[in-house]
Amino acid sequence: MEFPQQASNQVSPEPAWDVATLFPPQGQWSATEYLSLTKSTNRLVEFDCGRIEVLPMPTEGHQFIVRFLFLALHGFVASGHLGQVVFAPIRVRTLPNKYREPDIALMLAENDSRRSNDFWSGADLVMEVVSDDPESRARDIEEKRAEYALAGIEEYWIVDPQQQQITVLQLVSARYESHGAFKVGENASSNLLTGFSLDVAQVFAAAEGAS
Repeated sequence: MEFPQQASNQVSPEPAWDVATLFPPQGQWSATEYLSLTKSTNRLVEFDCGRIEVLPMPTEGHQFIVRFLFLALHGFVASGHLGQVVFAPIRVRTLPNKYREPDIALMLAENDSRRSNDFWSGADLVMEVVSDDPESRARDIEEKRAEYALAGIEEYWIVDPQQQQITVLQLVSARYESHGAFKVGENASSNLLTGFSLDVAQVFAAAEGAS
C-alpha cells in the first residue's frame, strides 16, 4: 500500500504548550515545586532563585568518567568509613534558594545530619565533569566555583576533559584557592582527604570505556 506524501508546506510541529502551562513561569518556581518536578523526570534539573535550569544530557564518555571517579572515591571513603558518596542525580542545596546536582558529592560522617532522602544541605566535596558546550563550561568553571564556595563546600574538583586537566580547589576564608591544577602524567590529590589521589591519565582514559 502506498501512502500519500506529506505536503511540503506542512506546519512544523510545536512544543506542547498546554503542558507547559501546568508549571509555574520561570522566576516563580518554589523549592517545593522544583523538588516535586525532579522526582518525575530523568533529566538533570537545577534550581536557581525561582528558575529551573534543564541541563544537557551527558555523553557516554562523560558518564564513563563519572563512573571512574565515583568508584575511586567511594572505595577510598568506604574503606575508612569516612562518610557517604553519591553520583548524579542528587539534589544538593547550596544556598537558601538554590539547588544543584553535582556529578559526584561526598558528605563526611561528622556531617551526616545534613543528609536527607530528598536532598543534601551542602556537601563536603563535589566533583563536576565539564561538558564541551560553552554554557556548561561557564556554569561549572565560573558560576559553581563561586556558588560552592559560598555554600561552604570544602573542596571542589573541576574535571575538564577538553583541557585534560583536573583542578582541585580548597576553601580558605570562604573563597576557593587552588590546591593544584593537575595534568596528564600527574596525580590529582585531595587536600580534604589525606591520601586520596587519582592518576589524571587514567581518569580521562575512562572516557573510552577503559577501567
